[in-house]
Amino acid sequence: MHNNVTMQDIVDEISRLLDASVTLEDRSFNLLAYGAQIGDVDRVRQESILRRRATAEVRAHFEAYGIATATAPVRIPGLPGMLGRVCVPLRQGGVTYGYLWLIDSGALTDERLAAVAPLMARAAALLAREARGRHAPLRAFFSTDPATRASVAVDAEGPVAAVAVRTPADDADGPWTLPRGVLADPDLGEPLLAVLAPASQAGEVARRMQGLYGTAAGVGGVRDDAQEAWESWREALLALRVAEHVPRQGPVASWPDLGAYRMLARLSHRDLADLAGESAALWAAGGDLAGSVEAYLDHAGQVKETAALLGVHRQTLYYRLGKAEHLTGLDLADGEDRLLLHLSLKAAALTGP
Repeated sequence: MHNNVTMQDIVDEISRLLDASVTLEDRSFNLLAYGAQIGDVDRVRQESILRRRATAEVRAHFEAYGIATATAPVRIPGLPGMLGRVCVPLRQGGVTYGYLWLIDSGALTDERLAAVAPLMARAAALLAREARGRHAPLRAFFSTDPATRASVAVDAEGPVAAVAVRTPADDADGPWTLPRGVLADPDLGEPLLAVLAPASQAGEVARRMQGLYGTAAGVGGVRDDAQEAWESWREALLALRVAEHVPRQGPVASWPDLGAYRMLARLSHRDLADLAGESAALWAAGGDLAGSVEAYLDHAGQVKETAALLGVHRQTLYYRLGKAEHLTGLDLADGEDRLLLHLSLKAAALTGP
């Protein structure tokens, strides 16, 4: 094959040599290339081609066979609606970058698979090269110092948005794969992944990476000029902070959608602690007091709706509100006092580690 070989070229050649239906997917089961249909077709292959990715159900079924860490082809038996398959993990440097799938009619012997091993290795090398090519020095590009930003070159055009993703402490490899046009930098000196994505893809990338790591993610606001992406990164970090501390906003928080948390997240830890102090007596009282008052304020002082939400009698809620006024010295009939207490309760959630 020629030097400018593509993944599609490799898939077509493997399909020809093995006389089998072939698909190639990245580590997240996004379809990258597929060969001509040979023989029977099943629902899984059809949906993968039509949707451009496998469903969560199919992914879970295949991953149960240990394909993510396998170092050799894995044979997966057929089921109703799904033909038997051979999955070849495409690995390089100890990292799995994708999967080559072959529908097995029974003719894919180990010897025949070994004959196309060089092509499979070439596919793995291409995937690894693409993944590395999407790593960029975003730590410097997102710096608040103009001179530091000017010292690096990043291939990005606006509109863009930054994404901050918390990663497991033991994650050493960074993301396995990202969509084209998305850049990442896992080398931030802490368990944190920096991503720069076209604005139209940022939300989906954040959800995908959050799902991959099972942690939290924050998305910054859109910047038409990529040179201003550092501002979006500041917002993404603050959104991540909210996502990690406020369950209603997580696990993926988008800066433009955070409302009052956009103001609170900008406060220093000391200022947040001072504001949270206004409601400290409610938390110290234990029980459901702080939660009841916050729910009441969240619902604009509507007692009937709040009591129904909490599953308590209205008189119980009235009692709790009276107790809150006594403990805080604030009057819930006064607009400014209500605002202060409401912000204090929100601030308290952000004062955690």
